[in-house]
Amino acid sequence: MSTLKNLNSTHLSAEQIETINTNLGSLETTLSMIVSNLTGDERRKYGSISEQNKLLVNKVNDYAINQPALKSPDVDWDEFTKDFNSRTVLEGLIARLENLLTGINNAKTLHDYDNYQAALDDYAYANYKTGTSSPGFEAKQKELKQFFIRTKKADENQTSE
Repeated sequence: MSTLKNLNSTHLSAEQIETINTNLGSLETTLSMIVSNLTGDERRKYGSISEQNKLLVNKVNDYAINQPALKSPDVDWDEFTKDFNSRTVLEGLIARLENLLTGINNAKTLHDYDNYQAALDDYAYANYKTGTSSPGFEAKQKELKQFFIRTKKADENQTSE
């Protein structure tokens, strides 16, 4: 059984990495005024409104726009509208960023896999070269061997077969 290799051979150039870092820095700077660091207690206290409650907010917003005579005088409607619009924009940004994050994580996973398979190939080569008494490979093989520690049960199963 052969192992698939080089599942992701697309790499970012130094210029692309610099552009990404510059743009991320700009995004972080732009968003810094609205980014909030909530404690665990604050997150539990304020939480995320449920889908049902989002429907309530949306319906209240619809009434505020379409039948303004029915609006409560106790609500700061300018602030409500600003919160509603910010919330809508942020939801869109979150969705876009989550899509990017998923794609980036997938690309990283493929690079991790490629690196691991290459490392296994290199370890197998070091084992082979150690068997041929080639200079330097025994020390390398011993160093790498620590990452392949077997449990007693696995060793017993292999000797009983």
